[in-house]
Amino acid sequence: MALKITVIGTGYLGATHAAAMAELGFEVLGLDVVPEKIEMLKRGEVPLYEPGLEELLARHVDGIGGSSGRLRFTTDFAEAAAFGDVHFLCVNTPQKHGEYACDMSYVDSALASLAPHLTGPALVVGKSTVPVGSADRLAAYLAEHAPAGDGAELAWNPEFLREGFAVEDTLHPDRLVAGVRSERAEKLLREVYAKPIAEGTPFVVTDFPTAELVKTAANSFLATKISFINAMAEVCEAAGGDVAKLAEAIGYDDRIGRKFLRAGIGFGGGCLPKDIRAFMARAGELGADQALTFLREIDSINMRQRGQMVELTRQALGGGPFLGKRVAVLGATFKPDSDDVRDSPALNVAGQVHLQGAQVTVYDPKGMENARRLFPTLGYAGSALEAVRGADVVLHLTEWREFRELDPEALGEAAAARVILDGRNALDPVAWRKAGWTYRAMGRPTA
Repeated sequence: MALKITVIGTGYLGATHAAAMAELGFEVLGLDVVPEKIEMLKRGEVPLYEPGLEELLARHVDGIGGSSGRLRFTTDFAEAAAFGDVHFLCVNTPQKHGEYACDMSYVDSALASLAPHLTGPALVVGKSTVPVGSADRLAAYLAEHAPAGDGAELAWNPEFLREGFAVEDTLHPDRLVAGVRSERAEKLLREVYAKPIAEGTPFVVTDFPTAELVKTAANSFLATKISFINAMAEVCEAAGGDVAKLAEAIGYDDRIGRKFLRAGIGFGGGCLPKDIRAFMARAGELGADQALTFLREIDSINMRQRGQMVELTRQALGGGPFLGKRVAVLGATFKPDSDDVRDSPALNVAGQVHLQGAQVTVYDPKGMENARRLFPTLGYAGSALEAVRGADVVLHLTEWREFRELDPEALGEAAAARVILDGRNALDPVAWRKAGWTYRAMGRPTA
């Protein structure tokens, strides 16, 4: 008999996972405690921008003309428990207010709501990013509170989604990690992921703690790589070097690689910053805090980039106060191909410049609505050209393709001064200078 799957939590991770499981051929029931979100998903709509996700939903949501009908949604935990053989926990684990630690209340609440309804054999699979040791605790809770007893098992299967590529990453992952305690749990997960495994995706079977550590370890490594090149940008600024050429030269070493070596205003979003902080906090609880003290410096370097961009803007405007100056900001999201502005370096810089007296106008291809909600006092424009009109300086802060393809000449005619600061080292300096712009990028004082 074909497996039936539930996905508990239908935010960014859950909505993507539910749609992808339907695409892989399973009957899927998505659950959320927010009725408005469920109603939206039933219409095949998502409250976020993720390339390809709405199209995928439309292909499978029950009740949409021409869909497979394999994907339904509910707010009822009893219905979900009765429906599913495999239950994926995809709820949020944000940073606690005023602490580095991870807030596990959503995960705990989801399991507490599901467990009493599990009367028959079931596999509950955690996908959320949690502090190491959580799976042991949750497995004990499940065994105690599920009527099925040992028949209700836990497994841990961390997610590795990149915003902007989430659909691709779910359907064709670069690896699958399964933290399991039984052959049955492993067999069920292999059945769920049979198609990606058949395509050659590596399937790594491990224990609970290792599975929990994989995501935080991977994110910590990526954060380290980003902050490393940003630290080199600081040295290049002081020494008169060019960090882009430095990155190119060291990137040819295959032990280092070229990815994540573009200096700029640093990382943000809902994952990397909170994941490395939660990792530090958990290491401290385990008595291994010294092993991760380097992550404090990684975090510090990252946050420092934002202030340095503000100072670079001040210098470009003559070194005095921002009062009365007009600043155009291209980009509001923390990365391209997303509408996510959580802990966005671009918006943070825009906000700092605005608070110091400048008139700031922001344009982003997808993040305008979210940015407006977070920073209502900033100015917003309907296009890059409109944002740049009358600007004394232009800041390029999110590396959207649309910005790389801008016509520097047309933009120059709209700006009050042809000065551009590339906070992502992603634009072509030659093309901009040819159009009469003063081009300056972080870590490239002489480029």
